[in-house]
Amino acid sequence: MSARPISSATISFGLVSVPVKLYSSSETSQKVSFNLVSKKHGTRLKQQYIHPESGEVVPREEMVKGYEFSKGKYVLFSPEELKALEEKNTQTIDITEFVPFDQVEREYLDKVYYLGPDKGGSRAYKLLSAALRKTGQSAIARYAARGKQYLVLIRPMGEGLAMEQLHYADELKPFSEVPLGDAEVKETELALALQLIEQAKTDKFEPEKYTDDVRVRMLELIQKKIDGEDITQIEEEEPKGKVLDLMQALKASLAKSGQGDLDGERKPAKSAARKTAKKKTRKVGGSRA
Repeated sequence: MSARPISSATISFGLVSVPVKLYSSSETSQKVSFNLVSKKHGTRLKQQYIHPESGEVVPREEMVKGYEFSKGKYVLFSPEELKALEEKNTQTIDITEFVPFDQVEREYLDKVYYLGPDKGGSRAYKLLSAALRKTGQSAIARYAARGKQYLVLIRPMGEGLAMEQLHYADELKPFSEVPLGDAEVKETELALALQLIEQAKTDKFEPEKYTDDVRVRMLELIQKKIDGEDITQIEEEEPKGKVLDLMQALKASLAKSGQGDLDGERKPAKSAARKTAKKKTRKVGGSRA
């Protein structure tokens, strides 16, 4: 089943126009969500807005939007005035510059969309994708849609393109505000940590190996509830042993894998051991010839 586009736009690439369709990269329907329901009547509840002083329900036709310019003081806007504040929906993705993809820090990433060619844009779409792959570059662009202007990054994905919506610089808090403490890393601890990483590392990320176990468990319990079973009696996991310090935690992690040297001396990786064995076999074979 083909994906359904959620919107359309045009990438402006110099004097070249690339009509594209936008596709969501995630499946929100997979999330388990709950509704507020009346315990007495078993029906879904409706949201209402209550005036904080009178306690009266305010109907939607009496609601207006306001901007708080000082504590407790608002300037009110009519729908027409709000419309005047919005960015014009040109649906244009205007490329402003090209940068290496690895130069865009990951904290700027907000959302990801897939891009596909729209009618008449297949050739230009393939050209832009090939050019970005060949140069190792990604495109920084401005995207006007839904009354806002978004900062986006267009990068190659396979034979196609993806668009990443980015945060503006003033939307991010600097990492320098995060307290890091004054602890120092000991060489013995670092050696054990490196050994632990060596044991668990792989050459590439394979997302299909991972599933949302909590979601699966929740759906199983929900089905039991639908079938009339009691789901309050859930088996509890055995409490994990308390680790006293960092060294003990590292040693316990290595011991659990059955491959670690508890003294912190690094053992050769399996692949290296195989290579050594092969070399020895060749030498033995050579002496027989």
